[in-house]
Amino acid sequence: MTTYIDIALIITSIALIASVIMQNKGVGLGGLTGADSSNVFTARRGIEKTLFYITIGLSILFFILTFASVIVRS
Repeated sequence: MTTYIDIALIITSIALIASVIMQNKGVGLGGLTGADSSNVFTARRGIEKTLFYITIGLSILFFILTFASVIVRS
């Protein structure tokens, strides 16, 4: 059982890392100019909103699998 949880945890963590990396926007050469664009609010629409919800779901799944792994091992 621990093997299945470990495999699911690895797959979930890779998917979570990928979803967080895909959400990075505004991380380019614009930060070097000194213009601070981090105070600008933009609404999430379309694929950005879907990716945001997927990231939340993956993070919840990651914590559940982590707790399950600790409980099974002890």
